[in-house]
Amino acid sequence: MSRIISEAQRRLHSRKSRVSSQRGDQAIYARTPWAPHGSWDFWVVRAFLMGCTGGVSYTLGPFGLRGWQAAGVGFLIGLVVLLAELRLRGAALGGLLGGAFGAVLGVFAALLVTLVISRTDEREPTKSFLEFAALFAFGYLGLVLGSRRGGELRVDALDGIFGKDSFRAESVKLLDTSVLIDGRIADICDAQFLEGVLGVPQFVLHELQMVADSADPLKRQRGRRGLEVLQRIQKMPQVKVRILEEDFPPAGDVDHKLVELARRTGAKIITNDFNLNKVATVQGLSVLNVNQLAHVLKPVVLPGEPMRVLILREGKEANQGVAYLDDGTMVVVDGARRMINKSVDVTVTSVHQTTAGKMIFGRLEERAEQAAPALRQAAAAGRVASSARLPEQDTLDRQARAALPERDAG
Repeated sequence: MSRIISEAQRRLHSRKSRVSSQRGDQAIYARTPWAPHGSWDFWVVRAFLMGCTGGVSYTLGPFGLRGWQAAGVGFLIGLVVLLAELRLRGAALGGLLGGAFGAVLGVFAALLVTLVISRTDEREPTKSFLEFAALFAFGYLGLVLGSRRGGELRVDALDGIFGKDSFRAESVKLLDTSVLIDGRIADICDAQFLEGVLGVPQFVLHELQMVADSADPLKRQRGRRGLEVLQRIQKMPQVKVRILEEDFPPAGDVDHKLVELARRTGAKIITNDFNLNKVATVQGLSVLNVNQLAHVLKPVVLPGEPMRVLILREGKEANQGVAYLDDGTMVVVDGARRMINKSVDVTVTSVHQTTAGKMIFGRLEERAEQAAPALRQAAAAGRVASSARLPEQDTLDRQARAALPERDAG
């Protein structure tokens, strides 16, 4: 087991290192140097910023202040900048672009207003107040409205300019634990119906390893199957498998982490989990469900079409037989109760879609229904003929014995 896990991690990390060397710190799984809030560089850089703002203010003495009062003003300005950074860190690129564009438009609008105010006959203090008020008002309105509407901007083409990894352009699809254990995803990849990059988050691989190391034999077998499926996909030359190192607080479950990662990166989720499918769909994420794909690809059967099935058991109603297609679809055949363990020709009468799946109803073809009574009648006629031949044979034998003495006497 440890050999399988180490081999999977070695292959995935080797491929990840090659991609990381090509793209540097822009890779999706590479952490930026500002991400961990508790690291030493976080505090060093921000302390340097606070010291610079305080020192510059102490030297220049703005607003007529001197000494430590001026340094306190600089320290306050640096604190405001840090708070703005913490607030804008989680903002989307569209929101940032919209806010910046709205603020620029607000400043231009304030400039037009100040040109009008400067031509009025108001006193100079009043003009200055109105000009500053227009500048702050229009700038604030442009910033707020632009950031709110910035989510509607299409900024996918600008990801490379702003140093963001082209996650969307690569069409990354995140694999869930359930879809790896199921195994059908490997057949789909082998048939080349999936393109782009298949991302396996580190927390999904960790959960798969925990299942493979479980004390329950069934769970252990499922986990090993998932690791083997992952290795099979990795060996396919047409598929790119990438390990994603990005993680979230350990308190959340794997489904919550997967949804959060898909929401941040815009990737699609491949899963078999019904609940995860619903939660991700409600949040507007794209989900590829293998069960739904298999259901859609089932062959379409129309009423009146013939088919040949093997009757396996009796149905719930009288004189019914039940058969199954290769994909597991149940076929209920009227008049086939006596045909158990026999292959019969059936004509489809109706198709019903239920919550459990598709059900097909049919009846035996007329030639099959007519053949059975004909065989029974032929068998009965044979028995009657054989019974009728026996008395006739006895009569002939008696007549022959009666004739023989007369010949001897003559």
